[in-house]
Amino acid sequence: MKDIGLVGVPYSGKSTLFTALTRTGAAGGRANQAVVPVPDVRLAVLADLERSRKVVAAQVRFVDVPGGTTAQGLAALRMTDTLCVVLRSFGADANPGAELDEIRADLILADLAVIESALENAERRQKGRGAHADAEVALFTRARDVLGAERLLRDEGFGDDERVVLRGIAPLTLKPWVIVANVEEGAVVPAGLPEGTLGVSAEIEAETAGMEPEEARELLAEFGVKEPGLDRVVAACYRALDLITFLTTGEDETRAWEVRRGAHAPEAAGAIHTDLERGFIRAEVVSYEDLVAEGGWDAAKRKGLLRVEGRDYVVREGDVLHVRFAV
Repeated sequence: MKDIGLVGVPYSGKSTLFTALTRTGAAGGRANQAVVPVPDVRLAVLADLERSRKVVAAQVRFVDVPGGTTAQGLAALRMTDTLCVVLRSFGADANPGAELDEIRADLILADLAVIESALENAERRQKGRGAHADAEVALFTRARDVLGAERLLRDEGFGDDERVVLRGIAPLTLKPWVIVANVEEGAVVPAGLPEGTLGVSAEIEAETAGMEPEEARELLAEFGVKEPGLDRVVAACYRALDLITFLTTGEDETRAWEVRRGAHAPEAAGAIHTDLERGFIRAEVVSYEDLVAEGGWDAAKRKGLLRVEGRDYVVREGDVLHVRFAV
């Protein structure tokens, strides 16, 4: 399960968006957290096909912190996997571009303080520790210089091993960001914001928080909203985190699982249970589309659409897996 941190200046509407996305209230003065299911229409289809007794969606946790980019808020945001930056884009005085610049500057300064502290500690440890300590000092020096030049760490091409070290101090500018313009009813994303910015009316979405999902969709459609904000925000965060969804289904349960894009079959098995990864033998795989089109596992197998894959198989979005393993 991934954590999505909401960040924005006061009165940006991020807490309203939190209420809308999580269908919960918000308690002031502390970080609010809520776990929500990842919307996926495929689950109901598979559950009906297999007559599953239980349906389990993948989950994400939204974290909303009070007071903008305060020290308390930043500490909570450092624990998240991605940031959802909310910009006020309603009202005659709205200036979402300036808000984004302000948030960007605040997060750079916050990271600079953390990196400088890490660099000082690394320099103290450097004496007598050789190449490892030298590499650590060089990495933190480079990161300090990047931030000092008002650039984001995630844009600087750090290697995988370097990112592992940096993640140990949880810099906010190393995380992927999803930008959300909190717009008025019927408005579009203002010009000048980054490509891929989502336009969401938090106020309209919040009005549906107490409704059943289908009822909420109908009301949103009356406002011209084709896809609920939760669906779009979660999809954008999955793209930012480079995640895909694979599925398992049967009489007992139909379930969605998250895994990183490019993961091999044993890693996907490990997302289900660590024993499955350790004892992985093979995976029976069929695409969701083929499974539904043929009406079930047996028909898909007869058509040659069900494949037996080994340890090197790279799992794809929408794969339906049945893992064979031995402990």
